[in-house]
Order: sequence, then structure tokens, then C-alpha cells
Amino acid sequence: MRILIVGAGIAGPTLAYWLHRFGNEPVLVEVSPHLREGGYLVDFWGAGFEVAHRMGLTPRLRDEGYRIREVREVSRTGRRIAHFNPLPVLDRIGDRYVSIRRSDLAKAIFESSEGEVETIFGDTVQALQDTGDRVEVSFGSGAQRTFDLVIGADGLHSRVRALRFGPERDVERDLGIAVSVFDVPGYAPRDELVAVTHTEVGTQALRVALRDGATMFCFMFRQEGALPAGREGQESLLRRRLGRMGWEVPSILAQMPQARTFYLDRASQILIPSWSRGRIALVGDAAAAPSLLAGQGTALAMVEAYTLATAIDAAPGNHRMAFETWERGLKPLVRAKQDAAVGMASAFAPRNRAQLLLRDGVVGLMGIPGVANAVMGRSLRDPIRLPPLPSG
Repeated sequence: MRILIVGAGIAGPTLAYWLHRFGNEPVLVEVSPHLREGGYLVDFWGAGFEVAHRMGLTPRLRDEGYRIREVREVSRTGRRIAHFNPLPVLDRIGDRYVSIRRSDLAKAIFESSEGEVETIFGDTVQALQDTGDRVEVSFGSGAQRTFDLVIGADGLHSRVRALRFGPERDVERDLGIAVSVFDVPGYAPRDELVAVTHTEVGTQALRVALRDGATMFCFMFRQEGALPAGREGQESLLRRRLGRMGWEVPSILAQMPQARTFYLDRASQILIPSWSRGRIALVGDAAAAPSLLAGQGTALAMVEAYTLATAIDAAPGNHRMAFETWERGLKPLVRAKQDAAVGMASAFAPRNRAQLLLRDGVVGLMGIPGVANAVMGRSLRDPIRLPPLPSG
């Protein structure tokens, strides 16, 4: 089958890899002129890690990733007020865990099938016409092509979803939190393999040293309404919203204009009745974004892509059966992750002083042997069994 995949983030290249391996002809299109760079560190484990293992990626991910040895909460003056070492808990699943920049994971996935899958950068879909036996696609460049299926893997603000499933406002659950991530070369101080956080009512700042000499910063803060569109306006919003925070935040904001990469968006989820319509389907954040608060959106995207490819392979020529089987098997897991993320909002951006004190108390307890295992251990295994690879 000739299958168009829109989006070259995590889900899209994963799907392209497996569709090609199963004998299909995927075409990958990405609106950006190149693979996106930067982004936050993702904690990568569970069923998504197993998908990466089946793709032969785990040696590279371990080389490029990080194993954070301390999570440290500090006060406005930088005094350590709570900390714990996550490695004893993570060692329960052996070496099947890594923290890695989202862009590095995306690049590794993309390069696993580079040269084997047709890829178009700097373009995207302009119109889709599902005729019943094919999908006629018009691209922004003016090109027109025909495909058997079209899969939207183009993220939270999916173009495919807008064209086929309706406006974003009808399916978005805004969690009331904004997230900004950027990295600055040469920032000091550095704490190697330590995630340093400072949390105040409504806000949290995170600092992690990267091995190339840069430092990644992540800010989460309560935010209602639309965000500014351009970087200048977005930086201005961060200075207004975060400028009174303590710790190193004023210094970080002063160096923000020198950031190599910059990201700001809402922490939102996508709740849509069905992930497919006719010959057009959605995967990853386009179908069911769990939000950054869930902590496993990247792994879920890989699981969704792999299981979609195996469902298509198991029902040759019957895309309706493939889509229905795939969605029925995955939706309960995805919805559970989404619901869990809603409850995590107060841990990242407490609404009031009481929530802040409760959060700091929980982080403090994580340093007690056995507590971290009780809190984290259950989440380290996904309640899903991946379909086996076809014997052929």
C-alpha cells in the first residue's frame, strides 16, 4: 500500500519504519525544512522502549541519553530542601530506561529508515479528498498525489486532524499550564546528571546540564488563554510571568535570548471520539496527546505507531478492520495515561500554598528508602503486550 504519513517527529518515522519493513510504500512529509532540534528531555521506558529495541535503536539511545542520578528541589536562595536518587528504582527494570532529548530520539528513529523511505521536507498537506478507494492529496507546494491511506502524525496542532476531523478547539483539553523549553550554551553553574527544580505557587523551573556544554531549562506555569505567536512576544510573556521567581530564574531569563532552540506551548490533551475516518487516521499526539505532564507521550507515540503498522499488516486490504482493531486495543491505555496526567498538574505548578507544601513533602519523602519504589515502581511497566513481529 502507498501510505502518506504527515509529520516527522516520533510517531511518523516509527510508523514509516514498520510499514516499510512490512512491505508497504510509505511517504513521509514534514512541514519543517529539516528535522526539528532541541526540545525537552523525555524519560523513556516501558513498551515504547521495547519498540525501540525491536528497531535496533537501544545501543544508540543509551549512548546519547542520560541516567539522572539525583532529583533536587531547591529554595528561592538555592538551598537544597529535598532530593532523591531515582536509579535504585530504575535499576529494577535493568538498562531499559533512559532520559534523552526528544529531538535526539526523533533523529535516531528517522535515520533508521533514511534512504529507504521517501521523505519530503518543507511541505505539508493542503487538502484531502477521500474518494472511498483512495485519498487524493493536494500539497502546499502545489503537487498532487494519490495514496491508499493517509496518517496524520503531525502533533498536537495537527493539520490532518483539522482538515478531516474538525477544529482543534472541539477536541482539545487545555490543562491550564504552559510549558517553555530552551537551551543555552555555557551557562553556569552546572550539576552533571542532576535535575534541579525550584517550585513556587503556579510555577516550576527545571535545569539539566547537557553533555555538549549547554544547559536545558524547562518552565511550567499556570496560564489561561492564548499564547503570543512570535518568539519576541513569547520571551516577553516569560519575563512577565516568571521574572519574580527566586533561585537562578532572573539569570536564566537574562540569557534566554541566546538560546539555541526555543519552545513554548500549552500543555493540552486531545480527546477525539475516533482516531480514524475512512482512509484517514491519526496517530501519536495528533490522535490522543497525553501532554508533557503524563511523562510518556513519546513512548506512547512509538507504541501507537508500531501497533498500527502491525494491524495494517494483519488485515491486508482491509483498512477499516485494521483501524478498528488497533484503536480498540490501545484506547483504554491511552485514556488512562491522559487521566493520570490531569491529576499531576499540581505537582508541576501548584495552585496554592497548600499544594506547594504537599508537593515538597512528597518529594522529601522520596529520599526515604522504599518510598520512591512505592511511588514510582508501579508506573515503570506498561499494562500492554506488544503484538509479535510477523514470522515472515
